[in-house]
Amino acid sequence: MNVLGVGVSVLNLPAALAALADAVVRRNKGYVCVTGVHGVSEAQADAALRHIHNRAFLVTPDGMPMVWLGRLAGHRGMDRVYGPDLMTLVMRESAARGWRHFLYGGTNGTAEKLCAVLTKKFPGLDIAGTYEPPFRPLNEAEQATLAGQVAAVRPDFFWVGLSTPKQERFMAEYLPRLDTTVMLGVGAAFDMLAGNVAQAPRWMQRSGLEWFYRLCREPRRLGPRYLVNNPLFVLRVAAQLSGLRRYTLER
Repeated sequence: MNVLGVGVSVLNLPAALAALADAVVRRNKGYVCVTGVHGVSEAQADAALRHIHNRAFLVTPDGMPMVWLGRLAGHRGMDRVYGPDLMTLVMRESAARGWRHFLYGGTNGTAEKLCAVLTKKFPGLDIAGTYEPPFRPLNEAEQATLAGQVAAVRPDFFWVGLSTPKQERFMAEYLPRLDTTVMLGVGAAFDMLAGNVAQAPRWMQRSGLEWFYRLCREPRRLGPRYLVNNPLFVLRVAAQLSGLRRYTLER
């Protein structure tokens, strides 16, 4: 499904899990962009970022607007594949299937805390390593250290908890360099599942109001994102839908 030039996968959580399981069994390397309005909006002025999304193994519909657009296009089974929910589902399944994980991202010990939370919640879960990067790009020594840690454990899934678009660029650059099968950029899921940041109530998530909940909690950081990107996204999508309707009528 094309949303403003970004190909969003027609998925729901069970379908996403099945696709990931198949990739691990076949050892098909790829990265997953968990993308909502913010990611699509960032890609509008950045052709390289748009290209990164369109080369992804999956681009999951992280926000309800992606789901609504999919259903409007006739994909009735499409549903939200939200970063924290996807991570929880894969971790639960991993305890039974023996999949191995690596956590990359977070600050102030978040990756280690998340590891402890998840392994306690899912006995038998194998999180083989964590790495908390600096805010700047990795230098050569740090790149070598990370590659060595990953090569030693060969994780099936490499989870990236950075901000968008930093995590998408990281995955596109490092997937060929690291001995892992699937990389997944899940952003704030690290902080949410570790208990550092509260998640919006489920009814707000399902009604498309999670952005408002997060804006109220972090207005200074998220204000420019939501108060500028969200209206622009609506206008751009309206123009796209209008163009498609005009094209259909002309044909």
